[in-house]
Amino acid sequence: MASAAFAPTKEDKFAFGVWCLQNRGRDPFGDQTRPELPALECIKGLAQRQCYGFEFHDNDIIPFAASASQRDGIVRDIKKVMADTGIKATMATTNTFYHPVFKDGAFTSTDPAVRLFTTQKVMRCLDIAHELGAKVFVFWGGREGVEVDASKDPIDAARWFRDSLNFLCNHVLSQGFDIKFSIEPKPNEPRGDLYLPTVGSVLAFIATLDHPEMVGINPETAHIKMAGLNPYHEFAQALDSGKLLDVHLNGQKPLRFDQDLSFGSDDLKEAFFTAKLRS
Repeated sequence: MASAAFAPTKEDKFAFGVWCLQNRGRDPFGDQTRPELPALECIKGLAQRQCYGFEFHDNDIIPFAASASQRDGIVRDIKKVMADTGIKATMATTNTFYHPVFKDGAFTSTDPAVRLFTTQKVMRCLDIAHELGAKVFVFWGGREGVEVDASKDPIDAARWFRDSLNFLCNHVLSQGFDIKFSIEPKPNEPRGDLYLPTVGSVLAFIATLDHPEMVGINPETAHIKMAGLNPYHEFAQALDSGKLLDVHLNGQKPLRFDQDLSFGSDDLKEAFFTAKLRS
């Protein structure tokens, strides 16, 4: 049993993704092995365990085809749990990878109608993030990439993504939202080659935006190790550049599929050096 000195407290300011708790234990070769937990139950459970906050995709809490009244009711219920327990919404993001409409990408789809739909979906999620008080909004490009290079021009794709982020930055400014954007790099999966695979590539991309001061990086331990890189160095580069807005801590065996192991379970020394960057 853990010592009381190491018992979690809200002051530790750890947050957990609702999608992690809702994971149904399936993979490309096997169907789900457990029922999905309702988002409200996930948030309540985190609060009961003295977690500081929760992170969410729009469709973690609101069904894809929900009506406006359903959406308002769900947000109202979540805000009540937050008020009753003190748990915070620390980060929001939009699911732009699950629905078949995103099969060719979201911001980088070759179909302008899909790019427009993606931008509108993000704007709706930004409204929810603002209502719940989340100040960091993450972009993980799960479908932003290719299997075959002949299918898409990477320069065009970068321009489409840049145009969308520039528009969304202006939207946040016009609405007066206290929100910054954070790009989460990943080298592959579910696409064979994902755009913006590393911290360095994201830093270079941010420099090309109209409002680079509004955009940072959300590095993840597992994603870094999937590329065979050193998380300690990647986190340090983001921190040194002043762009470390949010982090995802987990574990990963190098060069494998995204395993999402517990932080430190695969390499305790590496986890120590990564955590040491906070001090």
